[in-house]
Amino acid sequence: MTLDHPAFAPYRQLIDALDLVRAMPTLAQLNTLASARGITQANGLPLRFVAASSHLSARDYETSILQSGQVPTRADTWHDVMNAVVWLRFPRFKAALNAAHGEAIGFEMDSTRGRRRDALTMLDESGVWVMSRAPALHALLVEHAWQALFWEQRHAVETAMQFVVVGHALLEKLLAPYPAITGKCLMLVTDALDPDAVEPQAAAALSTIHSPCPLAPLPVQGVPGWDTANANAAYYANQAIFRPARINPPSVATRLRPPTPAPSPDHQTSEYPLT
Repeated sequence: MTLDHPAFAPYRQLIDALDLVRAMPTLAQLNTLASARGITQANGLPLRFVAASSHLSARDYETSILQSGQVPTRADTWHDVMNAVVWLRFPRFKAALNAAHGEAIGFEMDSTRGRRRDALTMLDESGVWVMSRAPALHALLVEHAWQALFWEQRHAVETAMQFVVVGHALLEKLLAPYPAITGKCLMLVTDALDPDAVEPQAAAALSTIHSPCPLAPLPVQGVPGWDTANANAAYYANQAIFRPARINPPSVATRLRPPTPAPSPDHQTSEYPLT
């Protein structure tokens, strides 16, 4: 297990304050930080981490937070500890997620989770903010144009994009990373690549999410620098991980690639399908 992965960079201060390298925190430690930071949930109630019941449903979990400010937490599991860490780091976003869950539950006719809550759950568990000044880079991600995005446009990704993991299950997986780890993207077009400045925008964007469809998949180890092996172009050729889109329009990828030189008049050519 390691907390050195680049995805933990936004959480470094909390990791140090809780001494997570040494041991899991207690509920008391988590609550001390929540109190010191003045963290509240969507209804303005102070946020508190409490021992979780083993039979708590997803609906009851969200309702507990919304009605009481109490976050059921198993402090002996990294899954719940990472959830607490995200609450402490990005409370406005987590509060907005919880409020959106509560609103969606109000429209459900039975205990079956609807499409909106499916999407909210994906973001809560595996969400990644993909912040960029260049919408064309977002488009490459949506198109699964992995080689074009992460290799051909590598410098642009490194300078004009920022990836912030906010899904607690995804953070748990990154304690022992492997190439196939996949997140779900919340796309945010912004000039500010500072997560603190973008958090209100991310929270507001949840009102536009009504199904999982807009949440593009992201093999997070493909982000430049997040796996030392991805410094080689061949890394992105593994289609078991970097899967092509079912429908992959070539428009953006084609625009960003250098034009192919025209053949000389006496040069015989063959036509090949674009891939």
